[in-house]
Amino acid sequence: MILLAWTAVKVGYALAFGLGLAGFLGWVERKQSAVAQDRIGANRAQIFGWRLIGLFHPIADGIKLITKEDFVPARALRPFHALAPALSLGCCLLCLAALPFGGTVEVFGRVWSLQPFESRVGLVYVLAFLALGVHGVVMAGYVSGSNYGLLGGLRGAAQMVAYEVCMAAILAAPMFLYGTLDLQEAVLAQGGYWGGWLPTWGVFRQPLAFVLYLVAGTAASKRIPFDLPEGEAEIVGYHVEYSGMKFGMFMISDFVENIVVCGLGATLFLGGWGIPFVSLAGAWGGLLMLASFAVKTCALLFLLMQVRWTLPRFRVDQLLDLGWKSVLPLALLNFLATVWGAWLWR
Repeated sequence: MILLAWTAVKVGYALAFGLGLAGFLGWVERKQSAVAQDRIGANRAQIFGWRLIGLFHPIADGIKLITKEDFVPARALRPFHALAPALSLGCCLLCLAALPFGGTVEVFGRVWSLQPFESRVGLVYVLAFLALGVHGVVMAGYVSGSNYGLLGGLRGAAQMVAYEVCMAAILAAPMFLYGTLDLQEAVLAQGGYWGGWLPTWGVFRQPLAFVLYLVAGTAASKRIPFDLPEGEAEIVGYHVEYSGMKFGMFMISDFVENIVVCGLGATLFLGGWGIPFVSLAGAWGGLLMLASFAVKTCALLFLLMQVRWTLPRFRVDQLLDLGWKSVLPLALLNFLATVWGAWLWR
């Protein structure tokens, strides 16, 4: 019973972290774009006269989406029309369970793992469920009964498949150095120091892979400047025939995908939950682990938000050329250089 309760707690904080941060990112997008464009941004929603710089807007958005009419086109396939957003969001949330939010701590004479789902092939698990998310995008475009929605779904499939292949090729090099597919073991493999002061994080051992990963991760999660599957302002996206909370689930899916990508990046390139020169033991150590992982993930999210409001949107041919002709070849060359370098260094 104790182990079952602890598993429920771990799943609970993983979901709370993902969904809570996804809601907060909606506010960050508005405020960060306002700062970049010299505007005030969202600041009207209030409770008892308190506005708190617009922090109540995500709550207002949630209420609006839940109460808005759920319109389904007459030609749509109704069961699958409802399944598509649930499939997209479900696959993203399942990825959160495999991220190592923390290591192990000894409390009350027992050892507790802070990773919700422990697996020897955690990386494969995350990449697999991220890849399954493409089915929700294609399904949404097809079952809506709209040619425009179908084109948006096909654009999304082409983009997500291309950059998920790139992500697998990019991550092959750091995982080769770590000697494991277990995300927890990958964090532990970054616990050393060069010269007694520089952490052996993946970003220092594989700088090219880190840059390529940020590019591929942004494209795989359909974020600006790679938001061609949606692009509401200029082109019709795969969710054009969705409204209410179904549309909200697609929007949350994009945020959660971004969180998964940044959480995985923090795990494999920024030392995960580790803090250099700090001993993490006991209950306070566990809290520091969770805080360290959250701060590193949010730092990457902030970086990608900066990119969002800096670069213009790519054309579809430019986007696919970047993936297949630039990112993928560089990832494979980096992997070959890593393998040969490790062989010569031994």
